[in-house]
Amino acid sequence: MPRSDFTRPSPVWFFREYEPVGVDLGSPAAVAAYDRNQGTDPYADDALLDRLGVGEGTRLVDLACGTGSLVVQAARRGAEAHGVDVSEEMLAFAQARAERAGASAHWHQAGFLDYVHHAEPADVVTTKSALHQLPDFWKQHSLLNAAGMLRPGGTFYLWDVMFSFPPGDAAEHLQRWIDTAGRPEGRGFTRSDFEAHVREEFSTYDWILEGMLERAGFEIVSRAFHSSTHGEFRCRRR
Repeated sequence: MPRSDFTRPSPVWFFREYEPVGVDLGSPAAVAAYDRNQGTDPYADDALLDRLGVGEGTRLVDLACGTGSLVVQAARRGAEAHGVDVSEEMLAFAQARAERAGASAHWHQAGFLDYVHHAEPADVVTTKSALHQLPDFWKQHSLLNAAGMLRPGGTFYLWDVMFSFPPGDAAEHLQRWIDTAGRPEGRGFTRSDFEAHVREEFSTYDWILEGMLERAGFEIVSRAFHSSTHGEFRCRRR
């Protein structure tokens, strides 16, 4: 199957994945606020892990794991759980969460593009609410890297902001999302956060992501769109 060749030492033109766009997460306070705004929910994490068949002995890698809730819940089930993120502050928060839960997980400071999985091939690779930080060219190579760390037949799960509306209707759908999703300061992501997401980050259309997944060596098992701006793909590595 095709693999990305970008896990070797990076050339100077390599994407600056360690300088993420969007919300500033460079302090413990900012990471704690992000965790609150994200609405971390261990019950939702468990429901997803049930769907993905994660249990005792499952090898799971969560790319861009953020504050680590999914990894911690997987580890509590007895999975060999790996959390990968570019942010030291995110990983520190995640590790503290694992310690409070009495869960043993593996934490790696790395990105979508340069993470090298040195353990046995994963059974499940996940990523939620993060792939949009990469432009489409680099999304494709991150998906190649994700496929390369999975065993044949393994599961890849992607949930993110992705657009299922017709391109000609983009302005209407995006404005509706911004108007309805924003929350008051301190109670969630604000209107200005969503405006910045559309303006500065790299969310794309579902049909573009479908092509990328297939070219990375995945078979799409299921897809679901919870709104015209959010969706998920569950895939199997060919």
